Amino acid sequence: MQNERARIAVAGASGLIGSALVRSLTADGHEVVRLVRHAPRSADEVRWDPERGQVDAAGLAGCAAVVNLAGAGVGDRRWTDTYKRRIHDSRVHATSGLAQAVASLDAPPRVFVNGSAMGFYGETGERVVDEDAPAGTGFLPELCVEWEAAAAPAEQAGVRTVFTRTGLVVARGGGAWGKLFPLFLAGLGGRMGDGRQYWSYIALHDEVAAIRHLMDRDDLSGPFNLTAPEPLTNREITEAMGRVLRRPTLFAVPAPVLRSVLGEMAGDVLGSARVVPKRLLESGFTFAFPGIEDAVRAA
Repeated sequence: MQNERARIAVAGASGLIGSALVRSLTADGHEVVRLVRHAPRSADEVRWDPERGQVDAAGLAGCAAVVNLAGAGVGDRRWTDTYKRRIHDSRVHATSGLAQAVASLDAPPRVFVNGSAMGFYGETGERVVDEDAPAGTGFLPELCVEWEAAAAPAEQAGVRTVFTRTGLVVARGGGAWGKLFPLFLAGLGGRMGDGRQYWSYIALHDEVAAIRHLMDRDDLSGPFNLTAPEPLTNREITEAMGRVLRRPTLFAVPAPVLRSVLGEMAGDVLGSARVVPKRLLESGFTFAFPGIEDAVRAA
């Protein structure tokens, strides 16, 4: 697909990563088909219902690649039982339905790229983990295991399947950093908890470039950690944000306050995930913004 114009379907095309990926693909002349919940308004839209796992498979015909980045935002709101069910269904049911649709095609796509998350590994403390590490325990790790397993129909149909275990995306337009930037710019930024927990991050530019790298390489399949080569602690990231944005970082949010405000989701903020992109680096991928200061400036 690197040197040819291709038809590519993207689920989650309106999200932070999906919209950036669509811009990158269309800029290079590819035809992008967006999966939408409403009745299609143009030839580049395909109807689907992610929570129910329903997809108009006919709309995927002729696609060289299908990329699934759909899912309710993990950090969008407090994790009530109802919202946790939505997080689950918007990923697992969506992936299952899309994988079945891919498998049903007479001429299936060459590759199915399915989103996942570094949450697969759970709490790692100071331990460095790569793609060979087992899944952790808790809501997010168990979700990621089920999420990836839902792609089985595509794999069984012989479609090359890739899982992108994405870290914290450094971008101003959304995700965790979309909430951090306004605080830091207002001079209210600071470490969270004791600041010793590791955050594995990736610049939005590198996230999109890595997805395209995995789409283009016919010899790559399975899980890939999409994180910068060297994870940093929350304290180190806080100090780097202050330097780049030229703002003080005096404020700190105590762990008990985070837990009272965020509930169960606070564990994801205070937890440590020291995840490295071993397989991505071995495949020859080069990061444009490997360091946190570079990533923040790019954002």
